[in-house]
Amino acid sequence: MTGFTHLRDELIHQGFVVGFYDSYFTTPEGEEIRRDVVKHPGAVSAIAIEDGEVWLVKQFRAPINGELWEIPAGKLDIEGEPLEVTVVRELEEEIGRRPGTVEKLIGMHHSAGFCDEFQTIFLCTDLTEVPTRHDGPEEAHMVVQKFPLATAVQMAMDGTITDGKSIVGLLAMARKFGI
Repeated sequence: MTGFTHLRDELIHQGFVVGFYDSYFTTPEGEEIRRDVVKHPGAVSAIAIEDGEVWLVKQFRAPINGELWEIPAGKLDIEGEPLEVTVVRELEEEIGRRPGTVEKLIGMHHSAGFCDEFQTIFLCTDLTEVPTRHDGPEEAHMVVQKFPLATAVQMAMDGTITDGKSIVGLLAMARKFGI
């Protein structure tokens, strides 16, 4: 550790998913500082490969008042549920596929300057079709589509995909498969 000490967190507001806190620390020199911190339960996402193509979803995102192409994902909203179970549930909900193989690909902090969210990205293969179970209005209206992996990687590189977890996951896959 760098000598910073966490002192306390004061809840400002608890939202539906995240909590907003004033967090207090001491610096290595002993100065007390306050930082805005958003606490998030964490999330999983999936590079779901079927027939050499990757599944993407395009859905409305309120913070940007627009739609984004993304890899399927979801928050950790069932306490104690293993990550591998959560990612299977999310794929069933969003794209109507159940993976036979689930392998951790990479993990990432989204925006560590203000938020503690950690996302685990899985490679999901051996997909079988199951009924979709959309959760919420955004999922009910999202577009679900397969793309060749090279096309999806190009979408990440040319700015068509701007979502961080999707870019990280797709580039990790590109490296894994030498694309």
